[in-house]
Amino acid sequence: MELKEYVGMEFDGLERILKRVTDGLDQEEIIWRPACGCNSIGLILFHVARSEDSFVQARLRNKPEVWETGKWYTKLNVAENEAGAHYTMEQVNAFPVPRLEDLMAYYSAVRAQTVAYLKTMTAAGFDKKVTMPRFGEMPAAAIFSIIVSHTSQHIGEISYLRGLQRGMDK
Repeated sequence: MELKEYVGMEFDGLERILKRVTDGLDQEEIIWRPACGCNSIGLILFHVARSEDSFVQARLRNKPEVWETGKWYTKLNVAENEAGAHYTMEQVNAFPVPRLEDLMAYYSAVRAQTVAYLKTMTAAGFDKKVTMPRFGEMPAAAIFSIIVSHTSQHIGEISYLRGLQRGMDK
């Protein structure tokens, strides 16, 4: 199996789990935070999508992010310069959580571009060195690994927040 097929399988699995943990949630559950300064499900979803968009489009492809080309800041009613990461407590508390449907549409648009790029990857392409802020220089394969683990970790947080609100397996 080629590396790009394996990464594609990981992405498919993450999509299934994310759908399962967000299925049926209403807007109150999406914006709910267990305490002041804690992330909501909506902010976590936003962060995951913005991070992947930046990693793939800006870093790997040297192209404008889906955020910009699709004017997602307008669709989500969020500031254009919203990076989706490294927030202060005040920024977390003030984040205007978009509707789940809109967040998932942005996430899907980002993932579609990621998968399209992944399909073009060659074995040598995974060795291409890219400089990532906070991480330094790394091969493209490591960035795909970060995307998988990062998304997985945040899906766990979403599942936890769902459970806090609904109880186990509800």
